[in-house]
Amino acid sequence: MKKAAQSFVIMLILIFATAAFYSKELLQLYHTIRLFHADVIVHNFSNMKSIAPTKTIKRSGVIDDWGRRPYPLPKQFSYNGKLVSTQEWLEESGTTALIVIKGDDITFEHYYQDTAEYDQRVSWSVAKSFLSAIFGVAVSEGQISELNAPVTDYVPSLMGSGYENVSIKNVLQMSSGVYFDEDYGDFFSDINRLGRVMALGGSFDDFAASLTSNRLQGTYLHYVSIDTHVLGMVLRAATGVPITDYFEKKLWSKLNTERDAIYITDSTGEPMVLGGLNLISRDYARFGKLYRDHGRLNGVQIISEQWIEESITPDAPHLMPGKRDSASTKLGYGYQWWIPEQADEEFSAIGIYGQYIYVNRKADVVIVKNSADIDFLKNESEIMDYTFAAFRAIAESLSGL
Repeated sequence: MKKAAQSFVIMLILIFATAAFYSKELLQLYHTIRLFHADVIVHNFSNMKSIAPTKTIKRSGVIDDWGRRPYPLPKQFSYNGKLVSTQEWLEESGTTALIVIKGDDITFEHYYQDTAEYDQRVSWSVAKSFLSAIFGVAVSEGQISELNAPVTDYVPSLMGSGYENVSIKNVLQMSSGVYFDEDYGDFFSDINRLGRVMALGGSFDDFAASLTSNRLQGTYLHYVSIDTHVLGMVLRAATGVPITDYFEKKLWSKLNTERDAIYITDSTGEPMVLGGLNLISRDYARFGKLYRDHGRLNGVQIISEQWIEESITPDAPHLMPGKRDSASTKLGYGYQWWIPEQADEEFSAIGIYGQYIYVNRKADVVIVKNSADIDFLKNESEIMDYTFAAFRAIAESLSGL
């Protein structure tokens, strides 16, 4: 009996010692598991730095201030033949921030659910469009010369995985053929396994190398978040520069932002380029304006106009907007940018739970919406249609300005 008691005490000591050693990882796991819970989701989305490992990219240079030309939102808009209250839409969709830009002026800016203007809000998959931008710089500068080249030409460690001999272009267009379960509601899905890698320690590179394929590349639009990480691996190999350094040099230092950028990282320090960027809402708007204005800011070409046009132009049947058998969505897709149905010079960066940068060139409008929409996963397609209807009504309401 005494020996059993001693063994039990030793076991408890080992448990507590292990817990103490891994306390940071266990706390991160706890926060990761509860990340999207209704009672904490709003706070979490503005405070990722306290939840996950991160790296800060400092802002630099002058700040491009916005003009101010206040204009109210339309009180209602049409959706599926019915008039919908704009205020109800904002509330139902868990909005935390909404900014509307017309030309160089902010016409509407408001923060909701006790969040504030300098909250650094998590982008989720809006970050993919930022990665596409700096990837385009490397292409324009000749460091990546051929988009039809296999990613494994740059990243041999992916040989034997689902990415073996998959072209860079097909990865850019979410057409890699790699199997990936993006179900945020399934604890055992690939996207949630990736979240636990972030929380408990591990390498996103190793995670990418563990995936397999289930379709022929270039034939089906299937959203695979880890595709964007693979693009990051290619970018690192092609430039020989850490992604955060490249991001700072080629984009962030040129965008005349107000605040620093924060990237969630894995335990090796690699940024979560597929969804880990955190910015204030006005800095998201600055990026949208850059793309609206064909990559130019104050007369300087920051992102190649050709790259931007290719990024927002679907160029294969499975990428075209509209219902089709060769895609799991009705939206069209370019190089990490979405194109809505019946687009009229419109495109968007979109993140889970309702993050948007919406660009409408014809109306000269950019809209940023940050959200903590706990109902987003119930019917993503309908919610995005609903949101685009609201955005179009807002843009149209500014036609006289």
